[in-house]
Amino acid sequence: MATSDPIADMLTRIRNANTAKHDTVDVPASKMKISIAEILLKEGYIKSFEIEEVGGFKNIHITLKYGKDKNTKIITGLKRISKPGLRVYAGKEDLPKVLGGLGTAIISTNKGVLTDKEARKENVGGEVLAFIW
Repeated sequence: MATSDPIADMLTRIRNANTAKHDTVDVPASKMKISIAEILLKEGYIKSFEIEEVGGFKNIHITLKYGKDKNTKIITGLKRISKPGLRVYAGKEDLPKVLGGLGTAIISTNKGVLTDKEARKENVGGEVLAFIW
């Protein structure tokens, strides 16, 4: 089924699988979702992800990360910020900080999808896609 907001769908699938303490979750693939998964992997929120083709469609197979026992979750919160009905942009001066720098903001810039820290370093602004903490 086609969704009006595929990024929110991806984040909701990850949030639901994390709440239900699943090991893996499958998400339909796109370039934007793959770059978001790369950021989640680089920032240490997920163990791994791989792209697999099933019946002519590509899926992202994400392996979630937990603490020593499954009761401690690495991802405590995911929130979609910029939605199709209300886009949220931030200039290079006012890039958001999630939980005072403890979380990560995912930002779509003209230099690709970056975290808030990378965007500050590159001195660029863009569309604030999501917060993760």
